[in-house]
Amino acid sequence: MKDGGQVEVEWPGTRASTQRRTLSQELIVDTALDLLGKGSLETVSMRRVAQQLGTGPASLYAHVSNKEELHELMLDRLLGRLPRPEPDPHNWQEQILAMARAQLAMLTSYPGIARVGLETIVPAGPNALAYGEAVLAVLRAGGLNDQVAVFAFDTLSLWCAAFAFEVSAAKTGESDRQKVAKRGREVGAYMASRPEQFPNLLSVGQVLSEATVDERFDFAMDVFLTGLMAATPQWRTTT
Repeated sequence: MKDGGQVEVEWPGTRASTQRRTLSQELIVDTALDLLGKGSLETVSMRRVAQQLGTGPASLYAHVSNKEELHELMLDRLLGRLPRPEPDPHNWQEQILAMARAQLAMLTSYPGIARVGLETIVPAGPNALAYGEAVLAVLRAGGLNDQVAVFAFDTLSLWCAAFAFEVSAAKTGESDRQKVAKRGREVGAYMASRPEQFPNLLSVGQVLSEATVDERFDFAMDVFLTGLMAATPQWRTTT
């Protein structure tokens, strides 16, 4: 402010200088997740992330080797946000159900990231390992032996990813709802013209199509947990 109370005005077109953020793997992953939350996994490329950061793709390769590694880092970051409860032998089923629901919610919130989980053979990173450790700790607290606990963990991971992939495909357009509906009508008409061949499918045809993902997931989890509790004695840890 000048003497006399006058306020200085900048020359038209003058822009305040901004301080560039230091490029890091953490910043790159954060930016990629922001892009994913607004689009789909297909929109998250090294070039797009670099554009968001105001730099060139080459500068990213000092921190991330390629798009595939970037996607794995994104998944690992999200897995690090999931709850890891202290194992409670008396409430382990409720804990597993809550963990599975949280994992499904996370995967469906970021369209396409579930595909990374299905394609990644080994853990995506340290957060993936820590989450797997937490799930196994709860399962073993429930009295399951090592083999059952590992199989249960594997099943949960696949179910969450598969359910989330289906939801994401509809959100991102990978699964065209109109085409799916058209195909459904065609299949329905085919079965309706042959009622003697498909009496069971025709009688329950609307049940699955009208069910929500949450209803189907809760049913799957209920069957899963009931099955674990009903496992034969040799599948359970001797206490």
